Amino acid sequence: MSIVTVQLGQCGNQVGQELFDVICKDARDGQKRGYSDASTARFFHETTTGDLTSRAVLIDMEPKVINHSMSKAAKSGRWRYGEKSHFSQKQGSGNNWANGYCVHGPRHREAMEDLVRREVERCDRLAGVVTMMSVAGGTGSGVGTYVTQCLREVYPNSFILNHLTWPYDSGEVIVQNYNSVLTLSHLYGLSDAILVHENDTVHRICAQLLNIKHISFGDVNRVIAHQLASVLQPALTTDSYGDYSKNPLGELVSSLACHPEYKLLSVCGIPQVASSSMAYSVFSWPGLLKHLRQMLISNTKMEEGIDWQVRAPPVHCGGAEWAHSFRTTGFNRSLANLLILRGKDVFSAEADGFQDAALYTSWLPPREAFSMWKSPVSFNQYEKSATLVSNSQTLLKPLDNMVRKAWNMFASRAYIHQYTKFGIAEEDFLDSFTSLEQVISSYTQLC
Repeated sequence: MSIVTVQLGQCGNQVGQELFDVICKDARDGQKRGYSDASTARFFHETTTGDLTSRAVLIDMEPKVINHSMSKAAKSGRWRYGEKSHFSQKQGSGNNWANGYCVHGPRHREAMEDLVRREVERCDRLAGVVTMMSVAGGTGSGVGTYVTQCLREVYPNSFILNHLTWPYDSGEVIVQNYNSVLTLSHLYGLSDAILVHENDTVHRICAQLLNIKHISFGDVNRVIAHQLASVLQPALTTDSYGDYSKNPLGELVSSLACHPEYKLLSVCGIPQVASSSMAYSVFSWPGLLKHLRQMLISNTKMEEGIDWQVRAPPVHCGGAEWAHSFRTTGFNRSLANLLILRGKDVFSAEADGFQDAALYTSWLPPREAFSMWKSPVSFNQYEKSATLVSNSQTLLKPLDNMVRKAWNMFASRAYIHQYTKFGIAEEDFLDSFTSLEQVISSYTQLC
C-alpha cells in the first residue's frame, strides 16, 4: 500500500526531501528484493522511462525552498519529484498562523486539493497521508493545519499522520508559541496521530552522539529523516505472514493511538553513532533493548546520559502513590509502545522488558499496549538497530512549557492584533488553550 506525503513550508519541504533520499538509498542499496519492492511501491511510482518519482506534494507560499528541494532530488540521480506536484506563491505567510490558515489556505484550496488528488489517484491502494510541517512559522503551521482539515473532509476514511517539528525552546520566531498552540489544538481533532520531533533533542544528538562540530539545519533534518524512515520503511508485524505490503499507517495508528485523548507520539532510536566510530562499535540485541527500555521509563531522549536510577513503580500502585512516584523518580508512564527492530538475527531478539505491565496504564493490558515489528534487513548502515515509537508522557513537559509561554504572551495581549486582523478572534485562542489544557491534564493523569 502507498503513502502520499504532503510537504508544507520550509521545514516540511526540507525534511521531506531528506526523508525520500534516505528511503530511496535504503531501498536500492543491495537490499532484499521483497523489501526493496515494498519500499519503492510505498513511496514512489515509476515513470514510463523507469525513473522513480516520489508520491509527494510540495506546498509553500514562497518558491525558493521548493525549487531547491526539487533540484537537489533530481541531482541525486536516484529519484525526483513530479514536475507538476508542487504549489508555491511569491509571498510567504509572515510567520503568522492566521495568515496561513485564514488567507492563503482558503485562497488556494482548489489548487492544493487537486495536487493531492492526482497523487492519490496514482496509488493502487492508499495507506494514508503523511503531512510534514513545522509548528513555528506561518505556512507550515497555518496552511498545514488548513490542508489537514481539507484532507479530513475529502478523505474521511483515510489515515492521516501529522509529522511536526517543534522549534527550539530558546526561540526561532517571536510568536512561535502562539502558532504552536493554534496548530496543535486544531490538529488534535483532525489527525489520527501526531508524531513529534523536537529540534532541541535532535540538536543534542548531532552534537553529543554524532560529534558534529558546526550543526546546521541540514544536519538536524537528516537525523529527523533517518528516524522517520526507520518507522515508515517496511517491516513485518505479528500477523503479516512475511508480507511487507500491509498498511503501515493503519498498523501504526491502531497500535499507538487507541484513544482520542492521546494522540502525541515521540520517537527515539539506537544506536546513533558518528560514522568515524562505526568500525569500532559492536551491538547486541540484549544491550540495545536494555538501553532503549531505560530511555523510555526515564524519559531520556538519547542513549547518552541515561538515568539508571529510575524504576517502574509497582504494578498495583494506586493513583496518588503513582503520582508521588512520578514526581520523585521521573518515571515516564506509557499508554502504548511500538518497537521496530531491524537487522541481523532480528528474530532472536526478545523484548520481554517492554511487556512489563508496570510501564503502562492500568486500563490497557500489556498485550494490547505493546506491539513489535521486525525486519531482517539492516537500516542506515547499522547491523542492528531499534526504534521506539511511544505514546507516553514524553512530550508532556515541552507541551506544558509551550502552552505556558503562549498564555503569558496572551495575558499581556502581545501580538494579538497580528492575528485578529486575519480573522482569528481572542475566543479562538481561548478555545485552543482549553483544548490543550485538556490534553495536558489527560497525559498528567495517565496511570
